[in-house]
Amino acid sequence: TGAQQSATVANPVSGASPDLLPHFQLEPEDVYIVKNKAVSLACRATPATQIYFKCNGEWVHQGDHVTQHSTDRGTGLPMMEVRIEVTRQQVEKIFGLEEYWCQCVAWSSSGTTKSQKAFVRIAYLRKNFEQEPMAREVSIEQGIVLPCRPPEGIPPAEVEWLRNEELVDPALDANVYVTPEHSLVLRQARLADTANYTCVAKNIVARRRSASAAIIVYVNGGWSTWTQWSGCSTSCGRGWQKRSRTCTNPTPLNGGAFCEGQNVQKTACTTLCPVDGAWSEWSKWSVCGAECTHWRNRECSEPAPRNGGRDCHGPELDTRNCTSELCSHVAPGAEDVALYVGLVAVAVCLVLLLLVGVLVYCRKKGGLDADVADSSILTAGFQPVSIKPSKADNPGLLTIQPDLSTTTMTYQGSLCPRQDGPAKLQLPNGHLLSPLGTGRHTLHHSSPVTEGADFVARLSTQSYFRSLPRGNTNMAYGTFNFLGGRLMIPNTGISLLIPPDAIPRGKIYEVYLTLHKQEEVRLPLAGCQTLLSPIVSCGPPGVLLTRPAILAMGHCVEASAENWSIRLKKQSCEGTWEDVLQLGAELCTELYYCQLEAQSCYIFTEQLGRFALVGESLSMAASKRLKLVLFAPAACPSLEYNIRVYCLSDTQDVLKEVIQLEKQLGGQLIGAPRVLHFKDSYHNLRLSIHDMPSSLWKSKLLASYQEIPFYHIWSGLQPFLHCTFTLERLNPSTCELACKIWVWQVEGDGQSFTVNFNIAKDTRFSDWLVPDNEIGTPALVGPSAFKIPFLIRQKIISSLDPPGTRGADWRTLAQKLNLDSHLNFFASKSSPTAMILNLWEARHFPNGNLSQLAAAVAEVGKQDSTLFAVSEAEC
Repeated sequence: TGAQQSATVANPVSGASPDLLPHFQLEPEDVYIVKNKAVSLACRATPATQIYFKCNGEWVHQGDHVTQHSTDRGTGLPMMEVRIEVTRQQVEKIFGLEEYWCQCVAWSSSGTTKSQKAFVRIAYLRKNFEQEPMAREVSIEQGIVLPCRPPEGIPPAEVEWLRNEELVDPALDANVYVTPEHSLVLRQARLADTANYTCVAKNIVARRRSASAAIIVYVNGGWSTWTQWSGCSTSCGRGWQKRSRTCTNPTPLNGGAFCEGQNVQKTACTTLCPVDGAWSEWSKWSVCGAECTHWRNRECSEPAPRNGGRDCHGPELDTRNCTSELCSHVAPGAEDVALYVGLVAVAVCLVLLLLVGVLVYCRKKGGLDADVADSSILTAGFQPVSIKPSKADNPGLLTIQPDLSTTTMTYQGSLCPRQDGPAKLQLPNGHLLSPLGTGRHTLHHSSPVTEGADFVARLSTQSYFRSLPRGNTNMAYGTFNFLGGRLMIPNTGISLLIPPDAIPRGKIYEVYLTLHKQEEVRLPLAGCQTLLSPIVSCGPPGVLLTRPAILAMGHCVEASAENWSIRLKKQSCEGTWEDVLQLGAELCTELYYCQLEAQSCYIFTEQLGRFALVGESLSMAASKRLKLVLFAPAACPSLEYNIRVYCLSDTQDVLKEVIQLEKQLGGQLIGAPRVLHFKDSYHNLRLSIHDMPSSLWKSKLLASYQEIPFYHIWSGLQPFLHCTFTLERLNPSTCELACKIWVWQVEGDGQSFTVNFNIAKDTRFSDWLVPDNEIGTPALVGPSAFKIPFLIRQKIISSLDPPGTRGADWRTLAQKLNLDSHLNFFASKSSPTAMILNLWEARHFPNGNLSQLAAAVAEVGKQDSTLFAVSEAEC
């Protein structure tokens, strides 16, 4: 071959241009050998004197080439086209060592040119799928993921899905899409999605079908509304009446659960029996009259007819002739005329007397009305204060009139704290403030905490009270004046700070703070929106404050600007939810502002109402924090033992609710809780149990894992979900359990719990379940609600609000306290320093370090040490 190459180069074909290198018009391309059919490789070049194929570094024999000579019509240069065939045996000789490839080499008088490499592969497609879809039964509107991993093949197999042997086209159905890993995803199951699903893999060699997976979408039944009560079963006496409902809202389908409860209700009823009337005894006969008749009567009264009974039949009056000899027949004469005239005269007199009486009555009535009106004015001042309407220019309470009969609380003593106290605000020499003189300062405020029964009784008269939860577990309330105060719902991280001067002087507000359960308040969510915080109400609604109150509550978002769009929602008086603030795009003129920290948010609001934090994910990298907690029974009287795994939104209020539930169930905590970052990837949460000693325990779970649907967790409307692992002891004396529980999001990161505990040992709830800083009075009024003494607070505000020389003002204080990202909001308020101190109080009560605050204030003062006198305050 080498000699042939040399000869070809030395003797070029006549007509070839000596100055041109060969140019390929056709190069060999990658091909696949299907079964035992040989494949053809071709290349064409101009100008070319010779073309040969080289395969895997070796020249192909000249006799295996099919050569065709022609002339390029456009240039007139000689053109050569060469073809070879490659068989399966040739490729299999080097199979496993490297891939089989071939390349064209073309010669001209000017040199050689190589074509691209063309790879020759043997095509195949295995029979068995690496993963096939599994049959499932799912509730309507639940998400479905059908995995499919096609068989190994060359070229790689393409995948399509069949529903009842018809092709599934995601372009025609927005509820369906196929992941890059070939899994079929139904976002929300519909009844029409009940079918047999088949995964089909195909390439140029073959077409493979997976086993069909039957998906059954079931609908759990729901009760219709009750019908009206039927009529009483008896028309007289005691009977019953009933009403019914049907399990048709919706009707259970495809094996869905039937409605629980009664479909018929009965109640006792009593119908009054009809009583027929009966005659009384006849009266005695009257004296015989002038017409020689006398009469007697009777009444239908023994008994009288009632309840629809029949009336008496027969005459009511009975007359008959008299047979007495005293009866005489006398014609009417002068005596009768006189009698008639006398009767007429008497009647006329009676009519005149009646008219005179009516005139006198009307005159007295007119005069009495004026007297009554005057009397009501005179007696109005004796009405109770609690029901006396307020004047327009002095509204007093905006809402419910407080009980002013309670005694007032007086704070006596110096507002500068004691030097030996645990919470002292000590400013060193050179501090910003002039010292406070010793003396006695008295602050009065009315009715510090309203009694619960009286407060709820007054609330019950208001329309908004119907939407508030009952009981004191998730509610705090108190009466506040201009000194402000604080409401807290213990063990939830939820509080409301009412700063001083937020309530106008001379007014008293009764304020409540309430945590709602998700089933009590319906919060509509759309698209990828999710609830990130509890739903909290503070009110009464419509109360306007002169300075913003601060509502603190937890959240479960891992916030980042590129992954989330977070909004603060508020419920209007009509019941609709409105966006009042978008975090990161706050306007300083608005009534609301929100500072989002790692696990809590602080909402500044001048209008009380119902609030919630809602987020919308902007990418699949957005994640929420879940807290995973394990509980198990404290005692195990039977062979079965249950481990309950709770997946909670990572907020304190949800944890509190689960703790209360487990205390009722007699559960004990297993280990410390874990945090899992749950991503917006449409993948479910999967739980499984491992490493359990098979000689002592066995799992009664039929499947290898349990799953919680993605949408149940992501919406946030179900604050906690749990799975139960039911285990069985093989020996009644076994009381030690050691195992691992894995919790992970499909195609995501996971967490494992190592479980080692003694069933017979009584395990108490850990200290972290009840934070010490949350235990205490849910309502604090006046100075006791704040760490910073009132007068010192006022001096800090008056000193730092005006712009200072060398930057010794509230801006520097905000920087010292790491609040400089909120300068625009602080600057929009009449007292920026007050906003800073209010936020410090909300973040650090009750365990805030006053020494650090004092040091920050002192550093601000040192920037302009000549501005204030320097001395030490004695307390």
